[in-house]
Amino acid sequence: MGIPVFDAWAANRITKSMPISCLGDSIIGIDATHYLLEGPPKEPLLSALGGFPLALESAIVKELNTLRAIGIKVHFVFDGLDYGTKDDPFGPSVASATKIASAFETYEDCMADQAIQVFKASGTPTPADLSQYLKKTLHKHGIPFTVAPYSSLAQLAYFARHPNQFIDAIYGPSELLLYGVDKIITKIRFAFQPHDGPGRDNGKKASPFIPENSVFDSIDRRSCLEELGRIPSEVFVDSLLLAGSKLLPAFPPLKNSNKGYSIRDVTALVGGSGPSVVNLCNQYPDDANIQRLNYVDRYKQAITSIRHHIVITMEGDIEALDGANAPSDVHDCVGQRLPEELNMYLSRGLIQSRVLNWLASGTILILAPYDGGDSKVFQDLVRVQLEGPRRIALSLLADPLNRYYQRKEITTKFWYDPLYVQRMNIKDLLPSPKDALASWKVKEDAMSDRLQTLTKEIPGLSLGSISFAIRSLQDVDFAAQTISSPTKDGQRLLKTRREICANAVWRFLQLRGYVDRQHRLTVWGNVLDGILLKLGYSLEQETAALLAIELLRHGVLNADTMFNQYSGAPYRGSDIDKRNCMLVARVACLGRLVHQSLGYSGPLSRHMLAYHSMISAVQASVRDLVEMSAVTMFLEGYVDRERDDWMDIALTLPFYDEVSCALGVLVLHYFDALLTREDPTSESTKEEIKARSQSWVVKGDPEASLEQAYNLWDAVYHGIKLAKEGGEDIKELTMWDDVDHWLSQRR
Repeated sequence: MGIPVFDAWAANRITKSMPISCLGDSIIGIDATHYLLEGPPKEPLLSALGGFPLALESAIVKELNTLRAIGIKVHFVFDGLDYGTKDDPFGPSVASATKIASAFETYEDCMADQAIQVFKASGTPTPADLSQYLKKTLHKHGIPFTVAPYSSLAQLAYFARHPNQFIDAIYGPSELLLYGVDKIITKIRFAFQPHDGPGRDNGKKASPFIPENSVFDSIDRRSCLEELGRIPSEVFVDSLLLAGSKLLPAFPPLKNSNKGYSIRDVTALVGGSGPSVVNLCNQYPDDANIQRLNYVDRYKQAITSIRHHIVITMEGDIEALDGANAPSDVHDCVGQRLPEELNMYLSRGLIQSRVLNWLASGTILILAPYDGGDSKVFQDLVRVQLEGPRRIALSLLADPLNRYYQRKEITTKFWYDPLYVQRMNIKDLLPSPKDALASWKVKEDAMSDRLQTLTKEIPGLSLGSISFAIRSLQDVDFAAQTISSPTKDGQRLLKTRREICANAVWRFLQLRGYVDRQHRLTVWGNVLDGILLKLGYSLEQETAALLAIELLRHGVLNADTMFNQYSGAPYRGSDIDKRNCMLVARVACLGRLVHQSLGYSGPLSRHMLAYHSMISAVQASVRDLVEMSAVTMFLEGYVDRERDDWMDIALTLPFYDEVSCALGVLVLHYFDALLTREDPTSESTKEEIKARSQSWVVKGDPEASLEQAYNLWDAVYHGIKLAKEGGEDIKELTMWDDVDHWLSQRR
């Protein structure tokens, strides 16, 4: 984000600092991407573990509560669909994975402090990786947000220029200057006391916030123009574009000098060309990079995209900025325009942009995971096994839309072989399964008696959960009653959050073969029910249970050698010990480490991170199906759209949160440590290693975490046996039996 060459100049020449108190009683629009880059410090080991952060929420809330206390309101804006041209879409993820690999090598060389710095500099997780986490945090604490149709910066510029003055100031990157914003807050520096303590006068806790030391940095257009020699605004905008950012690569001749270039060099070039960027390009007829990049056209597309970007209005309409003067082909410069209804669901957080991006752009980009994704098993998983769910998600989304989208060709590209392309046409995927799912329109009053009965057995069970969806269908009479008739139930709109989520989950379970068309549980449905009976019925336990089955069905829940080239595999004991430790640790990766809301400090394993990448890919796949199951009910008119609980629906649906591989790492480390003793199964050995484990994860509870891992193992192992009894081909059941016996002696 930002314009690096300009930012370096602005920091030393025109950036002004003022006390935060000057912003009192104002509304600040915040670019979510910029905030995640410039706001609270990130946990450096997130890129080594994956999953959602442990401590970031408290840091975010501390800052936002501070702003609120001095009368500042905020409204966050997130990027929506991808826009513009990406010259190297895989480059950033591959570069990050390379840095993470280097960090693990440093860690294995026993240089932990240096490794942490390399992990921290890896560029992961990206703001896009953390956007769902931030939305959840904001919603939980009552902070409003909007997801833009495309660029958050264009949306913020629209808010700032709105006649009703929706926002008073913008906190974001320097690129906002391109969108006509005259003044930008680029950084907010909060000063807090190191520790809370009793106040000196009244014995109350002193405020941790130090107002007089808390400042914000800002830049403004007028100062820029003055400092750069009173250049015209048009020259300034063109200079910012040609300096290089995500909107347009730097003008190639600027890179020909070994000395680099400054923003003054760019303004001199632009100002001396007429000023005309087209004329400037024509002055370099022999520069191959200008021709290769098709720079003139790229510039024209960028400037058109800036002037006429697509935004969502205060009334919920989708419009182009300065629409009266927008060209008819503005979609070629920004992106294919989706129906306004879909943009509204995106703007409220009901759905992510992932599947919408696939359909709008016609391209699915599978980026490198944190570990690098060097394993053929992982590459086959994302290329072959997950292709089917991608097709179903796309067909569900396209089916209710107009014929243009129903006939669109979609290409899939992969980081590990950018020249390889998978192709599909939406028309070949139709009809979608939506007709088979249309019988799921169950009203809440039809579920209430069944829920009341089940809550006597399972206190706290809720409508919309996987647990209710599965448990309720064990009653064949209730299952028969859930089959809705198109004539009888066609006009009965689903209204409550709980009934919407319940029907979306049932639809998802049918898509993945846990429920059949007669609304009866399949073998896999009964397996899921059996695992939940053993494990529990929280949202987190439901996620672990279903992902375990999905991994098993994809053929990757096993102890096979998958990541030979990676460090961090079990290395003590016999081959059988290593195999058994590996399988138990992989199952444990589905669970959550019991840990304080503080940054993680403990052992690491690239091997476990690689397995987490597989879990993460599968989880993203099933979340896509859940979201498409929900949104198609809205698109098809089965749901009352007059509502304001969009984010509540998104958070009620399963697979939103993502856990790290930390529990798997702890389990692996624990069993390896047992093998340093002569008898790893003795009670004294186990007690000794458990006591030592507290020093491994000092901010966590290793003993409670191990118990969670054992409970998870018991439930998954029970499910494996149920699958075999149900006739599923479980080729390695004997191995599972052996591992369970091995574990029973060491737990």
